[in-house]
Amino acid sequence: MRDFRAIADRIADDITAGRLRPGQRLPPQRWFARRHGIAPSTAGRVYGELVRRGLVVGEVGRGTFVRAAAPAPRGRALVEAATTAPVNLELNYPSAPGQSELLAPALAALLRPDALAQAMRPGAADGTADARSAVAGLLALPGWRPDAGRLLFTGNARQAIAAALASLVRPGGRVGVEELTYPLVKEITARLGIVLVPLASDARGVRPDALAAAHRAAPLSALYLQPALHNPISLVTGEGRVRELAAAVTGLGVPVVEDRIWSFLRPDAVPLAAHAPALTHVVDGLSKRVAPGLTVGFLVVPEHRVEAVGAAVRSGGWSAARFALEAAVRWIGDGTVATLVDRKRADAERRQAILAEHLGTAGLRTGPRAYFAWWELPAPWRADTFTAAAAAHGIAVTPGTAFTVDPHRTPDAVRLGLASAPEAELTRALRTLAAVAAAGPS
Repeated sequence: MRDFRAIADRIADDITAGRLRPGQRLPPQRWFARRHGIAPSTAGRVYGELVRRGLVVGEVGRGTFVRAAAPAPRGRALVEAATTAPVNLELNYPSAPGQSELLAPALAALLRPDALAQAMRPGAADGTADARSAVAGLLALPGWRPDAGRLLFTGNARQAIAAALASLVRPGGRVGVEELTYPLVKEITARLGIVLVPLASDARGVRPDALAAAHRAAPLSALYLQPALHNPISLVTGEGRVRELAAAVTGLGVPVVEDRIWSFLRPDAVPLAAHAPALTHVVDGLSKRVAPGLTVGFLVVPEHRVEAVGAAVRSGGWSAARFALEAAVRWIGDGTVATLVDRKRADAERRQAILAEHLGTAGLRTGPRAYFAWWELPAPWRADTFTAAAAAHGIAVTPGTAFTVDPHRTPDAVRLGLASAPEAELTRALRTLAAVAAAGPS
């Protein structure tokens, strides 16, 4: 069998040399296999390798398109390119000014031999008494305070989602989700053998009647929802619709995984758990509030579900590291997390101002404190060609299909992550994207 990597290298050379241009469509895999005298499975591995290298992007129903940069610049263009670093608007981890200086003292205290010995002990799914108490206070809102005895801990929020779903849904089970959902949930459910069912929404969020209709068609084992600052469209589901959804899931007996990882930016967002506590599994964590490098995921589960979800955490090897738990307790207790949250809310507002200055409001779905924006592209742009054109200018954006559940839906939109790039780079990137959009595909 011919080495698929060698074939991928030749295609990569064609892309780098400009023989394959940004936005150009590659042939269907079966044609590619026939042309190169290889098996269809090998062709699939070639295309997968090109995707892994970031050179192409695939969209269901449309094909695979080149997304790499154009040929290497020369002369003055080379000088300009050398002084312009790539900007990644796919990553989305906020970092507040002075963040490292705020975090360091708690970590320094943990390095004392007595504290370190305690922090190096194995972690448990239910954490520690100090962690349960600290996190219950951190997550508390007017009208809702989680019971510390119903808290479980994972290495990050993604693991918390996986543990909740694994404990609720058997392979082949159906889970209702918003029509646009968190891409990693698509990956998690694919690995667990779970079928995602997109639920129709309106301007207020998921429609209760759509939920009921989907459950009638074939029972849903669970829901996964993001009612507090939905990624990617920044929708915050109001209390009226939250109450309607709580009544619907209670009547149907359908459990819910409520993802609140971005809710710290919108403390006014009422949790579904406040109205359906016996069915709702709340997911949250520190990766966005604090930093992704040393984080903890939180799970608030119904009382009768603590053992089942805890067993899923243990069997998945997803328990939080004790060192991270000890750091979290200190950061919460000394006010570091509260300070970082305040700074990140202000930071998000500044970045929203930059977004509005350079892209205006046409086609944008976002919020005043959101760290991302859903951009419905002006015609005749398609998401695949725009993503490739942005990459040719050194800017990475996420095509809308990454968030879609229905494989036949290919929105001509991209998500812009506003959190990770320094403000000067973000400004330059948004200015460039505005110019690319205005110029149109050519």
